[in-house]
Amino acid sequence: TSVTSAKIHVNGVHLHYQQTGEGSHAILLLPGMLGSGQTDFGPQLKSMNKQHFTVVAWDPRGYGKSIPPPRDFPPDFFERDAKDAVDLMQALKFKKFSLLGWSDGGITALIAAAKYPNLIHKLVVWGANASVTQEDVRIYNGIRDVSKWSEKVKKPLEELYGHKYFAETCEAWVDGISCFAENSGGNICQQLLPDIKCPTFIIHGEKDPLVPQAHAEYIHKHIKGSR
Repeated sequence: TSVTSAKIHVNGVHLHYQQTGEGSHAILLLPGMLGSGQTDFGPQLKSMNKQHFTVVAWDPRGYGKSIPPPRDFPPDFFERDAKDAVDLMQALKFKKFSLLGWSDGGITALIAAAKYPNLIHKLVVWGANASVTQEDVRIYNGIRDVSKWSEKVKKPLEELYGHKYFAETCEAWVDGISCFAENSGGNICQQLLPDIKCPTFIIHGEKDPLVPQAHAEYIHKHIKGSR
């Protein structure tokens, strides 16, 4: 089955998404910082079981083809993405759906699952964190300058955005996410984790360079029944 690509008007912006499959189990794929459905989930859009799943991958506002508006990082940008994601799936007429999110998309998925428990069927997150420590801020500042990124990671994003937008948005992201370190306990969404009631599976890369493993362990400890 082919992958359709379209835009839909949600919360005052035109959100781009890709959709494939005709299965009864709807899933939304949520990309990470600067990512889009295509850059982050090309293999999943191609290879996930299309009889079992209906797969949607979205570009959050200001990312991928969901520009305009340009991406910004107000204090509630994760909550805004969570509402956009859920409202996108409802606009596409899915009554209940699962969330698969990595990195920033994982944080967005955690917030969505906590705030809209009646809509979320299952949850898978990887490379996600519910708080920002001073150590995390140090790690984030290490990727602030995109000219130091590896060619492999940099190239698809430069092709997607052009160098200027890519470089400026990365700097804005570092500033935006670092602000959470000033909250009590560096909180992003720690208080919401006990509200997640759906089956939850947490994955973490042993060599994840951006997110220390303690974050995955914290999320597991605070989501009841998670694996």
